Amino acid sequence: MEGLGMIIFQTRNIVLIILLVISSNNLISALNKTNVEFIKASCGMTTYPTLCFNSLSTRAGAIQRSPKLLAQTALSVTLHMTRTTSSSMVKLSQVHGMMPREVAAMKDCIELLNDSVYNLKQSLEEMSRPGSKDSELVMSDIQTWVSSALTDEDTCTEGFKDDLKMKRVVRGKIVNVAHLTSNALALVNSYASLRG
Repeated sequence: MEGLGMIIFQTRNIVLIILLVISSNNLISALNKTNVEFIKASCGMTTYPTLCFNSLSTRAGAIQRSPKLLAQTALSVTLHMTRTTSSSMVKLSQVHGMMPREVAAMKDCIELLNDSVYNLKQSLEEMSRPGSKDSELVMSDIQTWVSSALTDEDTCTEGFKDDLKMKRVVRGKIVNVAHLTSNALALVNSYASLRG
C-alpha cells in the first residue's frame, strides 16, 4: 500500500510540473504576443512600417514593450545593415571598366556610407550607455546623428546622375539602408517625445 501511495504522490507531482510548464509557456506566449503587438503599433508610425516590423519583430523578447529598447534595436539593426552595404559597395567599386567619374562617385558614396556608419555608431553608443541621463541635449545629439546618417545615404546616389545603370545598381543597395535609417529616426524621435 505504501508503494501505491508513493506512485500516486509522484504522479501528482508530475502532473503539477506538466501544468506549470504549460502555464508558463502560455504566459511566455502571451507576453511575446503583446511585445510583437507593441512593435507593430510602434512601427505603424514610421514611413516604412512593414520593413520596420520585419526587421524588429524577431527581437520582440529583447525589446519587450520598451520604447528605448525599440529605438536602440532599430539603431543596431540599421548600423549592421549599413556596415554590410558599405562592404558591398567597396566590392562593387573594385569592378573593372568603370569610367573615372563613376570611380570618383563610388569613392564619394563609400565615404558617405562610412560617415553614416560613424553617426549610427555614435547614436547607438550614446543611447546604450549605462546610466545615461537621456537629457534633452543627448537626445538632440542622437537625433542629429541619425538624421545626418540618413542625409549621407540619400546623397550617395547623386554622383551617378550621368550613368543611370550604375545609379540603379547603387540605389538598389542604398535604398534599404536609407529606409531602415528613416524608421530608426522615427523611433528615436518617438522615444524622445515620450521623455519630453
